[in-house]
Amino acid sequence: MKKAILLILLSVIFSGLSGCGYNTMQANEEAVKAAWGDVEASYQRRNDLIPNLVEVVKGYAKHEKETLQAVTEARAKVGSIQMSKALLDDPGAFTRFQEAQGAMSSALSRLMVVVEKYPDLKANQNFMDLQHQLEGTENRINVARSRYNKSVETFNTSVRIFPNNLTNNFLLHLKMRESFKAEAGAEKAPKVDFNK
Repeated sequence: MKKAILLILLSVIFSGLSGCGYNTMQANEEAVKAAWGDVEASYQRRNDLIPNLVEVVKGYAKHEKETLQAVTEARAKVGSIQMSKALLDDPGAFTRFQEAQGAMSSALSRLMVVVEKYPDLKANQNFMDLQHQLEGTENRINVARSRYNKSVETFNTSVRIFPNNLTNNFLLHLKMRESFKAEAGAEKAPKVDFNK
């Protein structure tokens, strides 16, 4: 009789442990880290393309120093933020990272507007190659950010649901992760003025 009770008790404990979510939360956290690695790689690729793009534009648009300087400064600001997995644990640092990347996107957009004034530059093969690479990189960034946000959603849900939340609160102490959000002003459509 005691053996039967002990066997039932052990089976209840083991079945309870299998449903505690420990392994699921660990797997989901690893998925977030892997997705973050893809985001880092995409942003790094963009950061590496910028000096070449600036140099090509410099040769054609010598009097556009203000725009070129804005791109260079935005790149320096992005480079000053240490991209690491630790960034994921600090919501403030994550926000600063996202703001710096937004400033970089804005500076690159201004640069592309300036380029429209220079038909010879637009026809330059090196510039065209760099522009295509940059466009592809921007697409990669969007895909990586989307995948990261999806993995964050899955992770955050796994940390919050019952009984996983008990396992997390008493054993793991995993923090919820921040996802990428739309940049400030993204809710407004850009104004196009062909009279300028």
